[in-house]
Amino acid sequence: MQDHDLQLLIDAALEAGKVATRFSGPTAQVWNKPDGAGPVTEADLAVNQMLEAELRAARPDFGWLSEESADDPDRLNTEHCFIVDPIDGTRSFIEGSSTWAHALAIAKEGVVTAAVVYLPQRDKLYAASLGQGATLNGDPLQVSDRADLTDAHILAARPVMDAANWPRGVPPVQRSHRPSLAYRLSLIAQGRYDAMVTLRPTWEWDIASGDLLIKEAGGVTSDRYGAPLVFNNADPRLPGMIGAASPVHAALTAALGNE
Repeated sequence: MQDHDLQLLIDAALEAGKVATRFSGPTAQVWNKPDGAGPVTEADLAVNQMLEAELRAARPDFGWLSEESADDPDRLNTEHCFIVDPIDGTRSFIEGSSTWAHALAIAKEGVVTAAVVYLPQRDKLYAASLGQGATLNGDPLQVSDRADLTDAHILAARPVMDAANWPRGVPPVQRSHRPSLAYRLSLIAQGRYDAMVTLRPTWEWDIASGDLLIKEAGGVTSDRYGAPLVFNNADPRLPGMIGAASPVHAALTAALGNE
């Protein structure tokens, strides 16, 4: 069934790419969400509408959690739940950049079992199924083999490296950034970078797909305190995320004072 679920997500992501690329980011209609929740475009809404219609028709007994849908509490009573970000990196999309992604996942009883991150304008399709490994355009992925933090390449927003976050001192890492959180996590699974760290409350739809990609590529994920990630919560925000190869993950959680 998991293989069927993954193929369903792959097909949906490819269709989402066709929908999104019909719009020009700089000219797409944009609205600002309430409470400073960021922008949404007509492309986000069109992709969300397509995904909700097609995925829920294919799995009518699954719950639904999406950034662009009103939350339906019935999802909490389902064994499986779709967790979807129609366009992750909306600001990047608006700017006309190619660095934005469709992030689709299925969680069973809180554990992600199938995941896709698709960047249509970069021709990158990351996919993973529980126990079956992770791939990029069909090629197997493996996290980096770095064994310590010194000069590790970390994907993180600038505020993450504030000294106040690191009781043992800011680790000697090289920081980079990408605008899509789902893409950042995919790059960790790919082994292009050694770790991804975000310390802010983090929406499930931003990280569910990347959680499985990293684990299936041989890495470790947790919240900022080192606890396992559990999905489809009543409040779909998790306390940050760390994703990395096992030695780097352990070093980061220790540096954050989580031993």
